[in-house]
Amino acid sequence: MAQVARSRAASARRSRHAGKRQAPSWTRLSDEQLLSLRFCDLGLSIEQSPLKRRVARLYSELEARGISVRPHVWLSEEWFSPDGVPGIAVPFYLAHPRLEKLERHIMREVEGGNARWFMRILRHEAGHAIDNAYRLRRRKRWREVFGPASLQYPHRYKARPGSRRYVHHLGQWYAQAHPTEDFAETFAVWLKPNSDWRRSYADWPAFHKLNAVEELVSSLRGKRAPVRNKTRIEALDLNTRTLADHYRGRLARNNQIRRGLTDELLKRIFSPHRPRRTAVRAASLLRAQKNALVNAVARESGIERYNVQQILRIVIERCESLKLFVQGSRRDAVHHARWMLERLARLYSQRETPHLQL
Repeated sequence: MAQVARSRAASARRSRHAGKRQAPSWTRLSDEQLLSLRFCDLGLSIEQSPLKRRVARLYSELEARGISVRPHVWLSEEWFSPDGVPGIAVPFYLAHPRLEKLERHIMREVEGGNARWFMRILRHEAGHAIDNAYRLRRRKRWREVFGPASLQYPHRYKARPGSRRYVHHLGQWYAQAHPTEDFAETFAVWLKPNSDWRRSYADWPAFHKLNAVEELVSSLRGKRAPVRNKTRIEALDLNTRTLADHYRGRLARNNQIRRGLTDELLKRIFSPHRPRRTAVRAASLLRAQKNALVNAVARESGIERYNVQQILRIVIERCESLKLFVQGSRRDAVHHARWMLERLARLYSQRETPHLQL
């Protein structure tokens, strides 16, 4: 009996070992070596990554809402849902921790890098996919509520931070970019499990958009989607570009961000030259004081906390791009930063509008 037990234990250990996937050889490469690889050589897939569970979670949320379409999901260079395709592309770096580390090192953040953030973006992209699957943008009701989808998609858009005609979901007032983004953002707010949109948006003009999404989805139940293709645009396994090419392009786009009033105010407060070895980076200081700054400005200005958060996010990004440092005491720097943030928040809420990169 003891010999049988040992044999079974050994068999179980072998099974567990066989079930473990070997880490790809490129996980041990340096950043420089990793950047020389082509996307198609990474051997990544949704099925063999932690993303599989999150995609399954989206499908469960859609099923709970009575939506039968299951958008197919594939890996690509960035987030998107192509026109005419009822599917979603997810950025490659989310498929492996080593690639997330590379993304954070180069781009300073990982878009969708935690479960909550990932699901927020996935629900937004699902809105595009459902729109494509049922051709909702062709419907009169869709056009009446969100506007014509045929409008030219802008490279930049002028946000109106004080407007309540749009829901708040991904940040940077993204619903205001285009009618299709307005629908996707509204769909995402509506889809979220246990969403309290009926209460939180009750007094907003955007409330009728959420009701319209519910009406549109109700009309889909029990109907087969007319668009069911499984096209994968810019799929990773067919992409022969190197990671270096990818990041070179993204960094170049980031450098084209408009410099305006924000930059001028920042340069009054912070210095592009490191005054001493122990000087703190301006972006680090603002991140550390984020909650205090947002709360104070929102309270004193009467501007919504969400709007102040988005403006502070833009300010921090500019501090990083300009490589600014605190030049006096931290206390004075925080005081001046609070003044600057309040001024920007008031300007944006009254007449000035932030120009945001798409």
